[in-house]
Amino acid sequence: MAESYPDTATDKPGRVPARLVILSAASLWLCYFVLTTARGFVVGLDFQDELAGRRLVVTFAGFLVTLAIWPLLRQLDGRALALRIAAVLLLMLPASLIVAAINAAVFADMEEKMVSSIGEKQGVRIRRDEAGNVLVDVPDMPPETPGAVKIDHKVEAEAKWRQLTDIALGRYFLLLAWAGLYFALGYAEHARAAERREGEHRRAAKAAELRSLRYQVNPHFLFNTLNSLSALVLTGKTQAAETMIQTISTFYRRSLAGDPSADVPLEEEIRLQRLYLEIEAVRFPDRLRISYEIPADLEPACVPGMILQPHVENSVKYGVAPVSRPVTITLSAREEHGRLVLTVADDGPGAGLDSGPNGTGIGLQNVRDRLAARFGAEATVVSGSTGDGYATIIRIPLIRNGC
Repeated sequence: MAESYPDTATDKPGRVPARLVILSAASLWLCYFVLTTARGFVVGLDFQDELAGRRLVVTFAGFLVTLAIWPLLRQLDGRALALRIAAVLLLMLPASLIVAAINAAVFADMEEKMVSSIGEKQGVRIRRDEAGNVLVDVPDMPPETPGAVKIDHKVEAEAKWRQLTDIALGRYFLLLAWAGLYFALGYAEHARAAERREGEHRRAAKAAELRSLRYQVNPHFLFNTLNSLSALVLTGKTQAAETMIQTISTFYRRSLAGDPSADVPLEEEIRLQRLYLEIEAVRFPDRLRISYEIPADLEPACVPGMILQPHVENSVKYGVAPVSRPVTITLSAREEHGRLVLTVADDGPGAGLDSGPNGTGIGLQNVRDRLAARFGAEATVVSGSTGDGYATIIRIPLIRNGC
């Protein structure tokens, strides 16, 4: 099946950008110029300055011919490889003849000069007769032999055609080499485009997963708070219920305002937990105590939104609700070897699991899933009894001011 390359804003992904085409063609012909110039010095050709100037003209002409071929090659992008190879083999034939013809025209007068110079060095004079034939005056010829050897202009023309063909073949392989490079660059661009698409798909899938997990938190929280509100109404605490409703409204307005898959500053996350604990304080005014140990320099650190919510709910449900004594819930943060360590702890009875008889297990598993989706193996969650209560410790990479 023919391979195809999808589109981008300027160039289609898999297609070689114009700057790379120009750079590759320029590099190829510059290499030709340098090598042929170096060869001239090695073999000791005369008129190097004049030859270099004309060679530069031929180099630029070859560069322009190569760029002229590019739009034709571009039309073949995405076609079957065999078709592309066959098209290149055909396209490069006239292109190489054009470059060879330019080369012959540019160096035509230099050829006469170089032949004369070589003849002088060998003691031979080369000239033309009225018919255009080349005459070579050879010294010390036998008396019975004319003093000049005549080269018929037809023979000379045949020699020039052979020379032109030889040059064309050389340029043909040069242009084929560039076409091969163009194909290689095209496949590299295609691979990069595929990699970018795969990365975008992975990011989109991860964002969708994070949004899905984040949306689980809100109904889980709402279920708990509505139970609390119902308890206040049933016990006739209408003023407390009204206060709770207003606080719930503020909480949801703030928690739903941002992108559910985005990180938030730790300061904002703590602010949301304050609101939630204010809601629960209406239910447990004499039992719920709250402590915040958040260093100012860690307040801008990035955390997944509402990542502490299930653990705070857990402390209220299993640490505060079952007892009649005051219970302190502590939210703290610290830096540890370049990582952010968040702790939700309470000095309650130490049950601490929302997967007990009355729990659903959604909260803590949600946290683990969200952290795994966001940070992979770089995030850890450890929960357990402390002897004096229960604590959950979250370790994530410390990202400052990036959210």
